[in-house]
Amino acid sequence: MNIPQSLTVEQKDEILFVKINRPEKRNAINDELILGIETVFSNIPEGVKCAIIYGEGKHFSAGLDLSELKERDIVEGLNHSRMWHRALEKVQFGKVPVVAVVHGACVGGGLEIASACHIRVAEQTTFYALPEGQRGIFVGGGASVRLPKLIGMARMTDMMLTGRVITAEEGVLVGLSQYLVSEGSGLEKGIELAKKIASNAGMTNYALMHVLPRIVDSGQSEGLMLESLMATISSSTPEAQGRLRDFLEGRAKKVGE
Repeated sequence: MNIPQSLTVEQKDEILFVKINRPEKRNAINDELILGIETVFSNIPEGVKCAIIYGEGKHFSAGLDLSELKERDIVEGLNHSRMWHRALEKVQFGKVPVVAVVHGACVGGGLEIASACHIRVAEQTTFYALPEGQRGIFVGGGASVRLPKLIGMARMTDMMLTGRVITAEEGVLVGLSQYLVSEGSGLEKGIELAKKIASNAGMTNYALMHVLPRIVDSGQSEGLMLESLMATISSSTPEAQGRLRDFLEGRAKKVGE
């Protein structure tokens, strides 16, 4: 894989660690970095069952690298936005679930990357914002589709109309993250979650990544049919049947143990 220096990728057992590595730029995102993310998540190594994406230095990502912005005509601008969409689709609808560990700034394009992941862990230093509205532009990396599903349309509208900054504590309450941890312990929590995710049945993880979002986007009757099909397929796999036998015969942990 042709991985840019702005990303560091390392595999440890069943977990792939993907680090945004531009600390001198507050991990601001340029085209090279977003294309690197597309490359990484298009080529998940064999044996990997979960990925963690996080940032080097004091911030997850302060958003788009405005120093590298250039004037684009309408077609160029459309293609640039669609490039982001294509890259982050590889994260959301890729081969393995992805845990984002965020700290410091999780802003603009950084928040768009985090929202494409399946679980978000936030350290107490985290703050979220969508400054595009104050800069006379509109989000272009998928935020208008993904964020309203996490926090609701009204909250996203507020963030863009007013430039509101949401704290880590507020973020976990409104749905920007699922876990809130102390400063410096985000990666440890991310690894704990990734190990749990990696231990799941492969078909279950696939269903949660690829089918559940489509159920949510469907009408009720279509969604219920998709659910029935997925429930039938998953329960018929040898792995699921073996896990059920383990539970019935007392070899599996009960809920809460």
